[in-house]
Amino acid sequence: MSTDAPTAPRPGTAPARRRHSPLGDRLTPRRASPMIPAAVLLVGFMLGPILYSVYLAFTDRAIRGEGASDTSFVGFDNFLDAFTDGDFWNSVLLTLIFTIVSAVIGQNVMGMLLALLMERAHRVISFTVTSIVIAAWILPEVVAGYLLYTFFADEGSLNTILTSIGLPAQDMLFSAPILAVSFANIWRGTAFSMLVYSAALSSVPGDVYESAALDGAGPVRRFVSVTLPLMRPAIATNLMLTTLQTLSVFGLIFIMTGGGPARQSQTLPLYMYEQAFSYGQLGYGTAVALLLLLIGAAASLVYLRLLPEEEKR
Repeated sequence: MSTDAPTAPRPGTAPARRRHSPLGDRLTPRRASPMIPAAVLLVGFMLGPILYSVYLAFTDRAIRGEGASDTSFVGFDNFLDAFTDGDFWNSVLLTLIFTIVSAVIGQNVMGMLLALLMERAHRVISFTVTSIVIAAWILPEVVAGYLLYTFFADEGSLNTILTSIGLPAQDMLFSAPILAVSFANIWRGTAFSMLVYSAALSSVPGDVYESAALDGAGPVRRFVSVTLPLMRPAIATNLMLTTLQTLSVFGLIFIMTGGGPARQSQTLPLYMYEQAFSYGQLGYGTAVALLLLLIGAAASLVYLRLLPEEEKR
């Protein structure tokens, strides 16, 4: 029986060299040339507007009036004006309430419950419920806002249901508008959380549940001790995405309440719109937009700390 041994290079012959591409291994102008159109588009349509927005935030640029004809640099005056404006802090508070109620609590809890129920539901029920929830999600924001406005209106579906069972009619668009728009955002955005958590639940190994059941853990204990720790990356990621999306919600609130009555549902996007386009103060409105961006960045950093170390790499 013979075995093949590696053949040693013959004396006097040079070892085989690695073949290199004619362009080499470095990034050369010739290699980078196909990326030039994409770089131009990114600079022109993303970096350019971002830099211009930062510039506007430090000026008194306006649509009409003094700032429209002669724009001047005002430094941090726009930010100081915001910090001393009671309407700004009212919008910050309402934005936090809207985000916590509709995104952090509402969409995440409803999404988790629906994902858990759909995991054990019959295929027909699962398909029907998923289709209804996703249909609400893919509706344009303006359409969803109008539908929810008619639901909460004086003669809408909500009051029709309440009066039919003997309960007094409600007027949430005037008595509690921030809660009405929060419920609307939950109705519209829960599908995303449900899909994220359904995918995360499907990746949990079944033998882990079997081992926990053999150890005597009930359904609640298995959910707390097994499901939630394994879904921690999905939960943190979903919290971050839903929070950032909710911070920028504009059309839904604008259609339902317009920020009223008496600014009771005026979140930061609507306050920014009012200052920039209703009052014509583009510089001040852009400064508020940058502050909203900082709030979103701070929230993202908090959620990133919730991720396991291996997920951050």
